[in-house]
Amino acid sequence: MFRQMFVNLPIQDMARSQAFFKALGLTFNPRFTNEQGACLEIGENFYAMLLIKPFFQGFVQKPICDAHQSTEVILALSVDSRAEVEEVVRKAVAAGATRIPEPKDYGFMFQDGFADLDGHQWEVFWMDESAAPAQM
Repeated sequence: MFRQMFVNLPIQDMARSQAFFKALGLTFNPRFTNEQGACLEIGENFYAMLLIKPFFQGFVQKPICDAHQSTEVILALSVDSRAEVEEVVRKAVAAGATRIPEPKDYGFMFQDGFADLDGHQWEVFWMDESAAPAQM
């Protein structure tokens, strides 16, 4: 199977984006970070490359989606508890994110989310897989 995952996200302002994600308690790998791109360390072997839009455009043939107007992807992150879901979203909103959608409690799973400064949608969730319905 695959060993790592890198999601590439176009951003407008490198300093602003780095400050936002640092406010969430995340770090950047300095070996793969410069003025055009920053390697956001999300978890073990999970990364997001934050790429300034002109640099990002060099990797694609289609126009870059304006994530404030359209949704191309939802970045879903699991955490260890409902309280951690609430804490991550609280930190994100305090750092300038927009909260979307309203939290949802399914009993076995709790989720909440936010749009980052560039409009990318992040979902944070906790799930007790042993309590999940047999089929969803």
